[in-house]
Amino acid sequence: MGNARLLAGLDGLRRPDRVAHLAVHGECPRLRLDEVIALAENISLRGRGGAGFPFARKVASVAEAADRRGLPTAVIVNGSEGEPSCLKDKALLRNAPHLVIDGAVLAAEALGAQEVVLGVTHPGVYSTVRDAIAELPPGRVPVRVQRLAERFVTGESSSMTRGLNGGPTLPSGQKIRTSEVGLHGLPTLFSNTETYAQLAVAARLGALGYREVGTPREPGTVLLSIAGACVMEAPAGAPLIDVLRLVGLDVGQGVLIGGYHGKWLSPATALYAELSRENLERHGATLGAGAILPLPPATCPVGEVVRVARWMADESAGQCGPCLFGLPSLADALEAVWRGGGSAALDAVQARMAAVRKRGACSHPDGTAGFVASALDAFPGEFADHALGVGCGRSVLGTLPLPPEPGGIPIAEHEGPRLHVDWTLCQGHGLCADILPGVVEMGPDGFPASATMAVPPEARAMAIRAVRRCPALAMRVTE
Repeated sequence: MGNARLLAGLDGLRRPDRVAHLAVHGECPRLRLDEVIALAENISLRGRGGAGFPFARKVASVAEAADRRGLPTAVIVNGSEGEPSCLKDKALLRNAPHLVIDGAVLAAEALGAQEVVLGVTHPGVYSTVRDAIAELPPGRVPVRVQRLAERFVTGESSSMTRGLNGGPTLPSGQKIRTSEVGLHGLPTLFSNTETYAQLAVAARLGALGYREVGTPREPGTVLLSIAGACVMEAPAGAPLIDVLRLVGLDVGQGVLIGGYHGKWLSPATALYAELSRENLERHGATLGAGAILPLPPATCPVGEVVRVARWMADESAGQCGPCLFGLPSLADALEAVWRGGGSAALDAVQARMAAVRKRGACSHPDGTAGFVASALDAFPGEFADHALGVGCGRSVLGTLPLPPEPGGIPIAEHEGPRLHVDWTLCQGHGLCADILPGVVEMGPDGFPASATMAVPPEARAMAIRAVRRCPALAMRVTE
């Protein structure tokens, strides 16, 4: 899949300390403000958190606001991944925190920022980033990490900024740009973990070196969270089908691109889709935060959509009617379709979607309605059959990753591979958790929390990889 830059040097290390990080990547150069902006423009760097806003314009906007208001600046790294299907930023922060910090410090010093703050939600990520910050040399811009509430809306810019300022981690509902008023009221550069890591790589390689992979319009690589089970780095523009096959997957009944605010691609479209902004836009999709979720043939698509819609409703910030009342009502209507509620239930779904669109205090209602609308377009026969009481005859396997017990739809008992740990051999290296973050959870003692773990069918190839990578030969897979 081309040269891996962001994950370079991670194959045999849990978390490279700063010395190991520098041995792989070298020192990050210091750049002037105009050089940072020119570099970001030359590599067409865009935010990797979902919106895809041009990074050079963000930096220039912060600098202009600071100059106009006569204030210093600040930098926020958005390390929140509130969606269960997204793993890439956790992978970066747990395995390559210094690369992220390098990019943030580079931008901060070019802007003359007072501090860099990394906002994270996962306790393990918090510990790893805190340890990495302790390894930084003195004399640079101050860097700190702060843990916030783990929920879907935490990563919204005003929500995270409010949380870092000591307020509730909820969207403000106001149209105030962070570049104008952000951390402590200062003009603030707010961007995603991967964005800063890409900047750090580009600063070392230069624009021409960075452009050696990817496409002319979208150079470089992208980090992808695949099936909620593994993370892959691929060149921009790589064929979607090639990426899926590398981890033992196929397009199945269709592929959800961009996560739970994303778009479903039909199997025929997914076979020829490429992972570039330009190509995906032709299909009405965006890569978003890099989540790719193929739906296997064995699961019920309607039940899977209902589960996600219910969880999205539960993740409401509760600050406006469309979120507080509209999304639960939409989930209820979808569940009525799944249970055979007739054409009236389908009509109710359409009405609920129309009621929440463009009326929310943040983008959550629009994103959820868009996900449901895309599912209706992708699986029209499935929804019609369920509404009429015919159904599809398939169980709901819970393929779309969610936290335990999202409610509403029963999940079929797991039938498939299992990953086993031999406690007499395990040495707590943790590589298995890095390879299978959605399957293996590490306990407080630094060892896997369970001796036997169910492996989703789509993650089987990665489970086998974890077995082969285990330095102590302490794992095995059974069917």
